[in-house]
Amino acid sequence: MFRFGKKTETRSLSNPTELEALIFGALPSAAGIVVNPSNAIAVPAVAAGIKAIAEAVGGLPMHAYTRSEDGSRERDTEHVAFTLLNGRANPWTMGGQLRELLTADAIAYGNGYAQIVRDGSDAPRELHRLFPANTAIEIDSTTGEPSYRVRTGSQTRLLASKDVLHLRAPSPLSRDSVTGRSPLVEAKDAIGLLIILQRHANQLFANGGRPSGILSFPQKLGAEVAKRIKASWQAATSGGNAGSTAVLEEGGKWEALTFNSVDNQFLEIWALSITDVARVLRVPPVLLMDYSRQTWANAETGGQQFLTYSLSPWLSRWEAEVTLKLIAPEDQKTLFVEHLTDSLLRSDFASRATAYGQYRSMGVMTANEVRAGLNLPKIDGGDVLQNPYTTTDKTAPTPDPKTDASADKKDATTDA
Repeated sequence: MFRFGKKTETRSLSNPTELEALIFGALPSAAGIVVNPSNAIAVPAVAAGIKAIAEAVGGLPMHAYTRSEDGSRERDTEHVAFTLLNGRANPWTMGGQLRELLTADAIAYGNGYAQIVRDGSDAPRELHRLFPANTAIEIDSTTGEPSYRVRTGSQTRLLASKDVLHLRAPSPLSRDSVTGRSPLVEAKDAIGLLIILQRHANQLFANGGRPSGILSFPQKLGAEVAKRIKASWQAATSGGNAGSTAVLEEGGKWEALTFNSVDNQFLEIWALSITDVARVLRVPPVLLMDYSRQTWANAETGGQQFLTYSLSPWLSRWEAEVTLKLIAPEDQKTLFVEHLTDSLLRSDFASRATAYGQYRSMGVMTANEVRAGLNLPKIDGGDVLQNPYTTTDKTAPTPDPKTDASADKKDATTDA
């Protein structure tokens, strides 16, 4: 049962958090650029990092399992947690797509929300995504339980905690354990620098890929003459006319400005900012398409590193929230959800096969335990702990009455 106290702390625009100030353009970075989810996604490194995590989460199947008393488990393909998150979340959204969207929302905004639509018996039937900017968290000051106020046009509605699937980003500096904190807030300075560098590169190449210069004249020019000469020079040498021949008048001379030390280290500064974004999003730089440190050795373990350090925290949050909101409390001791991550480790399947083979030969695992690790069903006789490479079946074959009768008849004829 969910109870709500009279006193609540509302996280809305009237009482903004640092994240909300950033989202609505009130928190600039050290570079002077206001960073928000819209312009942050326009930075290729940020977009690549968010997509790497969100698409991987949405692409991995999330299975429901029933745990037996002997510790074994069986898939439950009929449970609502499986059908909603792998089949249709609602008539217009598949479960994998919804998980991808909510994960991207949690990274960009700090929180991803989906309303749990229930039927008359209070059973979950559909999941509807809620846009983070239109959702405010209200925390009961007595119990600490959250509720969610959702704005739709000019109308608002209050949803109980049990009716909202809430995916939170890590929030070590948050005032509570309910509100998530977007990684983009922590990386706003690095992202702001990347936006500045991107604009600088665009402007540089828009002007012919060269730094600007100075037009000097032996005599002083009037304001109108100087304005006319400048416009004529820019029209002849910039944009689609870059590299064409320009004509100077009034004895003018062009003096090109050379690159300074900051311009010469442009790529180094850009690479450092991309690495900072990778650090905050907790993804390997190679997933941001930075191959400067990629080798054959670390490429082989890249999938395992991505799973362990980047995806596992998000998968754990999903599994915990689904267990809390979509599995009845009385069923949580025997029913659980878990992601199937084998697709991320296919490149390392030979190593896994070798390890399983060694465990079997050592007598540490049975055939069915190995099959459970590979998400395969049990087989008859697979619970015997033995070494399949040295064990032989010495049991005498069962006699066949027909064969034995024929043999006896043949022996009697021979004796006669």
